[in-house]
Amino acid sequence: MTVKSFISAFTQQEELNFLLTNRIPRAALTRFMGWFSKIENPVVRDASIGLWRLFSDLDLSEAKKTHFSSLHDCFTRELKPGLRPADPDPSIVTSPSDAIIGAHGAIKDGELYQIKGAPYSLIDLVADEKLVEAHRHGKFMTLRLMSSMYHRFHAPYDCQIDRVTLIHGDTWNVNPIALKRVERLFCKNERAVIETHLQNGDALTLVPVAAILVASIRLHFLDLVLNAETRRPTVFPCDVNVKKGDELGWFEHGSTIIMLAPEHYGFCDNVAEGTRIRAGQALLCNSQV
Repeated sequence: MTVKSFISAFTQQEELNFLLTNRIPRAALTRFMGWFSKIENPVVRDASIGLWRLFSDLDLSEAKKTHFSSLHDCFTRELKPGLRPADPDPSIVTSPSDAIIGAHGAIKDGELYQIKGAPYSLIDLVADEKLVEAHRHGKFMTLRLMSSMYHRFHAPYDCQIDRVTLIHGDTWNVNPIALKRVERLFCKNERAVIETHLQNGDALTLVPVAAILVASIRLHFLDLVLNAETRRPTVFPCDVNVKKGDELGWFEHGSTIIMLAPEHYGFCDNVAEGTRIRAGQALLCNSQV
């Protein structure tokens, strides 16, 4: 057995995994990681990336750069041009990020679920009654970014960004083990609610959710990094038009994006729980186009 396979088997023990990633001072560790990852020292950088490779399937062959100044620089890496083309079909809403598809389905009178049998309320997630009404009977999709994945996220369609609301919260791990054990987890964690509308008026909302080691979300169109240190205002009105595939920002580690779409959007044939998907690939299809 290789070292990597031993570590994988060891950490897949549910009780141990949960203890290692949640029963620790999450906020303090997250702040420390934010500081540590930005250290521009070759020894620190190389040792950190080496450990990251040991514990994950990190592949840097697609990275635009071959040299990184820090661990943070590696986390938020750009890719070589043309590697994440957006599906050009005007009826298709694409994935905003590389991810593993998690729970998805119909929102039933404002209720959705983080895993089967674990529901949560849309109002608890977005904290806005008007936005709840826009998605009360719509569709939802949970996209989980692994730590080794490309961490930047993109516009899933041509749209106008209307408002961003930062909701302060905790930094629970968002892996499947934690989702089974922590009720309403996404509603407890730090998150940003990005409200957009498409050219036909349909509401499309992205909710990037932070997690342990990642409580910072960079949004280019605001020219801000949103995190636990962000004070008032926490509501940012916007009037920004973006095209499908445009880069919106990045996470500073792996995490989750929840997408909320209108009722008349259906899931594409490639959508299945546990499937890996790349930014720009088809997720939803507008049946009215």
